[in-house]
Amino acid sequence: MRAFDRRHPLVWDVLVTGFFVTAAFTDVLGGGWRYITQNPQAPTWLIVTLSLGFTVPLLWRRTHPVAILLPMLPLAVVNAWTGTDLQSSLTLLVVTFNIALHTALRTLLASYAVTMIPIVVDGFRNATEQAADQSPDQTIVPQATRLAMVAIVGISYRTRQEYLASLVERAAQLEVERDQQARLATAAERTRIAREMHDIIGHNLSVITSLADGGSYAAAKNPERAAQALTAIGTTSRQALGELRRLLDVLRTDPSATEPPGPEPPGPALGTALRLEPPGMEMAPQPSLTDLDHLIEGVRSAGLPVRTTIHGYATALAPGRQLTVYRVIQEALTNTLKHGGPDATSTVSVSYGDGGAVTATVTDTGRGSTAHGTGGRGLTGMRERTALYGGTLESGPLPDHGWRVHLHLPEETPQ
Repeated sequence: MRAFDRRHPLVWDVLVTGFFVTAAFTDVLGGGWRYITQNPQAPTWLIVTLSLGFTVPLLWRRTHPVAILLPMLPLAVVNAWTGTDLQSSLTLLVVTFNIALHTALRTLLASYAVTMIPIVVDGFRNATEQAADQSPDQTIVPQATRLAMVAIVGISYRTRQEYLASLVERAAQLEVERDQQARLATAAERTRIAREMHDIIGHNLSVITSLADGGSYAAAKNPERAAQALTAIGTTSRQALGELRRLLDVLRTDPSATEPPGPEPPGPALGTALRLEPPGMEMAPQPSLTDLDHLIEGVRSAGLPVRTTIHGYATALAPGRQLTVYRVIQEALTNTLKHGGPDATSTVSVSYGDGGAVTATVTDTGRGSTAHGTGGRGLTGMRERTALYGGTLESGPLPDHGWRVHLHLPEETPQ
C-alpha cells in the first residue's frame, strides 16, 4: 500500500478527503450536528460553508499542510465564536499531524500556537455563556492537550520514517561498497594472476627455448648432450605445468569439487594433459627461497652460467617476502637469457638482515640492451611486488656493459 501510495499519491488523498467530506455532510443533512451545537439556529449556508472549509482543503494536507491551515483558522474562529461547534472542525487535528510529519519543529510550534486561537475563543465563549458550569481551563486544557498529543504522534511517526529511511540508505550504501570491494578484489586478483602467469610462463619458456636450441645444435655431434637437453625440457615443462595448474586452481568456485564420473570425451583434452603430471604436482605450494637453487640449476642447464653469493639465512623471512625475492631473481635471470647474448654470465647476490630485511642483486655481463626493461610486464610486475612490502627496486644498465637489478626490502613493521 505504501509503494502504491508513493506512485499514486492523489488516489489516497482523494479517498481521505472524500471520507471527511462525506462524514461532514452526513452530519449536516442528518441533523446530527444539532445534538452537540450550542447554536441550533445557525443558518444553513454557514453550516455548509464551514463543513466544506474544514474538509476540502485536506486534499493538499501532505503537500501544503501549513498553507491549508491558514484559511481553516478563520473558519475555526467563526465556528467557536458562533457556538456552532461542528465536528468537522476536528480536521484541524489531521492538519496538525501532517505539519508535524512534514515540516520542521519550529514550523510545528508556530502552527500549534496559532491553532490555539480558536480553542481559546471557544473556552472564553463557554465561560461567558455557562459561567456556573465551566471555567476556561476546563475547556482549553483538554483541547490543547489533545492537539499536543496529535503533534507528538506525528513527530514520533516522522522519526520512525527517518530512521527506516536511514537504514535503507545505509543498506544500499553497504551494497554499493560491497560491490566495489568485490570489483577491487577481482581486479587485484587478476593482476596477481597475470603477474604469476608472466613469471611462470616467461621464465620456463625461456629456459625451454634455450634448451631446445642447444639440443638441436648438439643432436648431430653429441647425441648424449641432446638427450640431456630433452630430459631437461621435460622436467622444466612438467614444473611449469604444475605451477600453472596450482595457479589456475584458485579460479575454481569450489576447490574441493571433483570431476563428475563418466567416460572421458574423445580426443585430447586439458584434463587428460594435466593428469600426466607426476604425483604431488597438482597442488604445489608457492615457490620460496628454498627453491632458489633449483631455479638457478635450471638456468644453468639452459646455458647461462650463474654464480651465487648468499649471506645469512632466510628462515625468518615471511613466505610473501620469499616469493617476492624469488620472482625478482627469476625475472632478472629470464631477461638475461632472452637479451644477454650467447656469452653472457650472471651473478646473484642475496643478503638477509634482521627483522625480515633482505637485499638481492642480479647482474650480468650481457650486451646491456634496453630490452631488459621494456616490451613486457616483467619490470612492472617486479616493482608491484616490491611496493607491497615498502621496498625499492632499481633496474638499469651497468657503466661498461651488462645489466643490474637491485632489490631491497626493509624490515617488517611489527603488527
